[in-house]
Amino acid sequence: MKNSLGIILIAAAAITIASGGNNPSTSRSTAPNTTRETKSTFPYNITAVDPDVNQQLLKDFTGPKAGFVQVGPSKYIFPQTFKKHAEGLYNLQSRPDDIWVASFPRSGTTLMQELVWLIANDFDYTTAQNKSLDERFPFYEFCVLIHDTIAGREDEDSKKFAEKLLKMIGGPGYEHISNIKTKRFIKTHLPFSLMPPSVMKKKAKVIYMARNPKDVIVSFYYFHRLHRTMRNSVDFKQFWDYFEKDLVNWSPYWSHIKEGYARRNEPNVLFLYYEDVTKDLPLAIQKVAKFIGKKTITEEQVQKLAEHLNIENFRKNTAVNQQNLSKTDNSFIRSGKSTLKGWPKEYTDEIISRVEMWIEKNLADTTLRFPQ
Repeated sequence: MKNSLGIILIAAAAITIASGGNNPSTSRSTAPNTTRETKSTFPYNITAVDPDVNQQLLKDFTGPKAGFVQVGPSKYIFPQTFKKHAEGLYNLQSRPDDIWVASFPRSGTTLMQELVWLIANDFDYTTAQNKSLDERFPFYEFCVLIHDTIAGREDEDSKKFAEKLLKMIGGPGYEHISNIKTKRFIKTHLPFSLMPPSVMKKKAKVIYMARNPKDVIVSFYYFHRLHRTMRNSVDFKQFWDYFEKDLVNWSPYWSHIKEGYARRNEPNVLFLYYEDVTKDLPLAIQKVAKFIGKKTITEEQVQKLAEHLNIENFRKNTAVNQQNLSKTDNSFIRSGKSTLKGWPKEYTDEIISRVEMWIEKNLADTTLRFPQ
């Protein structure tokens, strides 16, 4: 996933493959199991990244071998395999009782997935502990990165784990998820414009997580280093260069988050800031419970879930931590901290100046503001 093009792959690898098995005890979906609807042609242009840029990305990031493409007016970047799956991803028939968790990578997605799944499944901690989050909450577009992910794994343990997940998934996310008979929980890093139109048409629930880019950049950098999908010689400054130029997976960051923000008043969309969620987990739990239609939730349930999601406990949770695809002992779940004031230690004065101008420029045309 070399998104920075290299980054693209990287994110996919570590984000892990989401298989879509849901809790067998979960009530069956109220939507029809089969819905015949005319497929739509994918409406956006898909173009190859500039050859020189592509070569530099292939040099700095390990993973994809065929290069990258840019999609639509915003030029969202993906591995070239996106072309193969674009129409399938766009044409999934969503159901009214689907729950999607969407975000730009490294924005609190995993935390929200676990929070949502446990509330919706009557706080079934036993299943949550014994079945990986990837099985309970499939990663929708993982198929875009699948072959590159396996190719990028050099050690046998990681290869075997990836192959096991692929077998468990049984095919592209849009095919696998279509066959799930129970209530569906779906994770995606696609922006709203690239998600299936049926999601909004059928009023499926979408929780969009937004996080301050200062922390997203740092987290995404270490994500790549954790999974060694980026050459050791690429330092934080170089990574920031790629991020600023919208050359990392699922970028441009600002186009992505502004699409989510523009949907914040839709009745089936809950737009949340990661900073607010982690600052007051009990409040976030109650807000999400109300949004997904959980009529009763006790104070005891709220406090137990908040403790379960506490960063110190969450980092030790093997059901959500993707160490199987990592080549180190470090955790997929990092510090979970938010830099409301000041700057993470990775930033030099020169980078801070550039990031401040970048943020100011991109906030000029929106009321979007991150918690202070």
